[in-house]
Amino acid sequence: METGVCLVLCTAPDEASAERVVRPLLEERLIACANLLPRARSLYWWQGQVEEASEVVLLMKTAADRVEALRQRLAQLHPYDVPELLVVPVEGGLEPYLAWVVSETRNRSA
Repeated sequence: METGVCLVLCTAPDEASAERVVRPLLEERLIACANLLPRARSLYWWQGQVEEASEVVLLMKTAADRVEALRQRLAQLHPYDVPELLVVPVEGGLEPYLAWVVSETRNRSA
């Protein structure tokens, strides 16, 4: 089932950085909401060696037609050279919630 909604996963180095990324995305209606999950422990390859870091996981919800604009803006806002950005199409969910996500990612006239 196509819902028109995507879950976008990202990580940030700390809560302050995560909030600096998320707030403009909300204000610009590129996402409807985000969950900031602190104290994630990340192990990953970077520049030929295994690294370890404490990070904040961002779970952002957006309309599928806003993903490209979100991708571009996130690259501008994010402190990492190569920020994580994974887009997962949502295949189902509570219809009123899905409609809310799409509605909240529309530009509002003042």
